[in-house]
Amino acid sequence: MSYRSTRSSTDQNISFEDAVMTGLAKDGGLFIPSQIPKLPKDFLTSWKNLSFQELAFNIMRLYINESEINDDDLTTLITKSYSTFRSDDVTPVKSLDKDNNLYLLELFHGPTYAFKDVALQFVGNLFEYFLTRRNEGKTTDRGTITVVGATSGDTGSAAIYGLRGKKDVDVFILYPTGRISPIQEEQMTTVEDANVHTLSVKGTFDDCQDIVKEIFGDKEFNEKYHVGAVNSINWARILAQMTYYFYSFFQVEGENINFVVPSGNFGDILAGYYAKEMGLPINKLIIATNENDILDRFLRTGRYEKSADVKATYSPAMDILISSNFERLLWYLVRNNVTHDDNKAGQTLGDWMVQLKSTGCVVAPQEVIDAAKVDFDSFSVTDEQTSQQIKQTYTNHPDHYVLDPHTAVGIFTSYKFISSSPKDLYISLSTAHPAKFAEVVNKALDGIEGYSFEGKVLPDELKALATKPKRINLIDEASLVKVKAKIIDLLDN
Repeated sequence: MSYRSTRSSTDQNISFEDAVMTGLAKDGGLFIPSQIPKLPKDFLTSWKNLSFQELAFNIMRLYINESEINDDDLTTLITKSYSTFRSDDVTPVKSLDKDNNLYLLELFHGPTYAFKDVALQFVGNLFEYFLTRRNEGKTTDRGTITVVGATSGDTGSAAIYGLRGKKDVDVFILYPTGRISPIQEEQMTTVEDANVHTLSVKGTFDDCQDIVKEIFGDKEFNEKYHVGAVNSINWARILAQMTYYFYSFFQVEGENINFVVPSGNFGDILAGYYAKEMGLPINKLIIATNENDILDRFLRTGRYEKSADVKATYSPAMDILISSNFERLLWYLVRNNVTHDDNKAGQTLGDWMVQLKSTGCVVAPQEVIDAAKVDFDSFSVTDEQTSQQIKQTYTNHPDHYVLDPHTAVGIFTSYKFISSSPKDLYISLSTAHPAKFAEVVNKALDGIEGYSFEGKVLPDELKALATKPKRINLIDEASLVKVKAKIIDLLDN
């Protein structure tokens, strides 16, 4: 198995290690596998009773050559990565509404209470593994990596907790000032490890993400500081997330299984697409989005088009104008339905991304739209509907289940599809613990008898963050020059 860029015919035959350690291709494209492997013919029976870790091994083995990571080392990496989770199941499945065949896939049992731990605990250990191997026997001229990422909330803390204290790794996380929840900020800024740095940037998440992409495109800076990616553009994150589609599929019984995925940067649901293409019999992958609805609009109109401004919503992790990972899906849709050629698909995607950057819009041909609708459907949810769903689920569930706002977007979307296809089975992904979004949850549940945020929702571990000192580097404008200067200053000191 090798990897290639989505944008050209030159960045091909890239190793898994190089795809992970560089994150972004030289031409600005994203790495994708040279082919999507197919599952064993008997996987529905032979994999059914495997643990999460055993499934992870079987899936990752298909994408990682044994010559790069042998079986023993891959097993150790997986075991180490998921030993930090509070649930033995890693990503447990719960029945939320038995009458409507609706299940919840809880992805927030990792160290930062967010789904991104599933991937970033693994990515952090991969970085350490590859650097240790590269530096074996060296006392000088050691290989290092400077991880630079942008976050709309959960990626940052998950990346920091995955990389804190790692030798030869420095991590810089950019986040939009005032646009993440207080607990999310506390999780990032209270970490004391010397290799962790947080940059609060006056702007939006898209501003932060654009700066990160520009840093990756700066050849001189990249070569000097060995920049690596932890955002969902990093292929290893997509790979790690595939496992919970298989695991949850085997935990429920039924046919016509649909996955409903709160979606911002499109990485989480893209992992489901790979699982489906490998052979997992998923009926539909349903995109649940908030009022920043670029993905929903694409499926309805075929126009991949930025809005004028990003809207600040109750579900901030989805407050995104451009969904970076959507480029990976577009490559497959173009290759399979338009060019029928890998290199021509790369050329088309390269042209589209230049057009998107210059005009803010790409219009896909009809065959691409039709093909996308085979695997995907979508729905856009308002803040009012999000709050309504939090309250409705708490009131109707026998255990008064509390949803975070992103999960509520998924559940509201699930019910929209249940009303038209009630015999199907739905697994909705719960992407974060509700404690991370106290203001929205409290607003939705305020006044309901018996409800107490501190008593029923807030874990002691998160409660303690408020008392810890913060380390924040403020950047007073969304400036590439200022961010690079701060990174250099912190690395030199």
